[in-house]
Amino acid sequence: MSILNLIIVSMIAEAVWETLKMVWQKGKIHFDKIGALFIGIIIASATQMDMLSMLGMPSYIPYIGILLTGVLISRGANFMHDLLSAVNNIQQNTKKMDYDNIKSSKNS
Repeated sequence: MSILNLIIVSMIAEAVWETLKMVWQKGKIHFDKIGALFIGIIIASATQMDMLSMLGMPSYIPYIGILLTGVLISRGANFMHDLLSAVNNIQQNTKKMDYDNIKSSKNS
């Protein structure tokens, strides 16, 4: 696993935790959040959407990637767009750093 993968998994873990915290706030269960989670997980399961696999990090636990993707889907399109944009920025910056390192080592 590369440092890039570690950063991406950390971002996903934080996003999932923050989503799950929304179910219980101020001593009350928020049924609309539970409904959104249920729908997100059902959609991810039915379509076999697995964000971890899409990012090149397949899981050794069957369905964990699909479950996590469903939780993230429950946050909606804006959230997913922001998360994927952040992941893409990290990937692009890492590629640029790798290219710059290769270029500078050839010039040395």
